[in-house]
Amino acid sequence: MGTLDMPRKERMTCSQARAETSMAIVPLCEGLPHHQARRLREDALLIASELTANALRHGGGITRFSACVRRHRLLLQVSDRTTHEPRPLPHDPALPGGFGWLMVQNLARSVTTEQHRGGKTITVVVDTIPSYRRGLMQG
Repeated sequence: MGTLDMPRKERMTCSQARAETSMAIVPLCEGLPHHQARRLREDALLIASELTANALRHGGGITRFSACVRRHRLLLQVSDRTTHEPRPLPHDPALPGGFGWLMVQNLARSVTTEQHRGGKTITVVVDTIPSYRRGLMQG
C-alpha cells in the first residue's frame, strides 16, 4: 500500500495505522487457509497498533507510517521524533503495559531501528507464518 508522511500538525491514530495495515495485508492473505490468514491479520494489526501507540506515547508523535507487501512479507515502518531506542519496561503489576515491545519482537520476523536526523524509524517485517508459529508447526 502506501506511505503516510504526516505534517507536524497532523496526528495519525492507532486506528488509522490499523486501517492502512489491513489494506496492505490483503494480498498476503489471499490463498492462505482461513485460520492462517486470520492469525496473520491479527498479528499485523497488533504490531501496527503497538508501534503507533508507542510512537505517540514515548516518541513525540508519528512522523511517518507505511505498510506494504514486499517479497511475500508485510513491511511496517513507523517513524517518530525521538532517537531513544525502544526497550521493554520493567514489569510493575500496579501499572498497565510494559509488554508491547517484547510482543512485537516475538511476532515479527525481524525488527530494526534506524536513527536519523529528527528521530528514528522502526521497521518490522512480518512473515506469512510468524516464526514462533513455524516452530510449533514443525515440532
